[in-house]
Amino acid sequence: MEIFQYDFLVRGLAAGIIIAVIAPVIGIFLVLKRYSLIADTLSHVSLAGVALGLFLDFNPFLTAIGVSVLASLGIEKLRLSKKVFGESSLAIFMSGSLAVALVLLSLARGFSSNLFSYLFGSIVTVSSADVWTILILAIFVLIFVGIFYKKFLYITFDEDAARVSGIPVAGMNVFLIMLVSLTVALAIPIVGALLISALIVIPAITALQLKLGFKWTIMWAEIFSLLTVISGFLVSYYFDISSGGAIVLIMLLVFVVVSLTKSKK
Repeated sequence: MEIFQYDFLVRGLAAGIIIAVIAPVIGIFLVLKRYSLIADTLSHVSLAGVALGLFLDFNPFLTAIGVSVLASLGIEKLRLSKKVFGESSLAIFMSGSLAVALVLLSLARGFSSNLFSYLFGSIVTVSSADVWTILILAIFVLIFVGIFYKKFLYITFDEDAARVSGIPVAGMNVFLIMLVSLTVALAIPIVGALLISALIVIPAITALQLKLGFKWTIMWAEIFSLLTVISGFLVSYYFDISSGGAIVLIMLLVFVVVSLTKSKK
């Protein structure tokens, strides 16, 4: 319990719990729509946002949010234009954002001392302002997922039927990707830009191994997410390692255990 004596640890844990709640809610729709690579692409885009913030000497967290949201609109527009095939638009944005990040970091005269925390996560760097920003935007994400829950559910399982029913499928997909971009950017302080997609996708995939109904799958994804984030937080503190790495490794361990348990049954 001595870890709660330190304000920066309390802030890190609070931010981690908030992210652990919203990530699976978005991740379950991405996994079922086979959009998992979008989370990975936006995580690389967020790195370009971090680099822009470091280059401009501005809050990298806020620039990552802005760049991720703008990129989500570009990704969906390029995907719908039919000018590129399949998921080529994701490859374009992923490689392009990495190139931009490298150029900006080189112009900023190398890697910042804080860059490692933005790449792989660090509970030490989470400020009070970051916690409030994460909380406000997380509430925004949850409210809109709740409002459009049925429409998201409909287009997740049958886009053609949803389109015939009058649901604006293209617009809903754009909105969903924007919510993903917000979630990706919010998770940067906890797991880092390079590991964000794991936090969004792995709990959802783990819960799907249980082969339950949709609402029960979301509930179990939430349980797995909270369990692994809190466990990773404690492991990172007591063993003095990256919080992002600890969280993702525990997530993978839980996934393996659940998969093996279900396969034996």
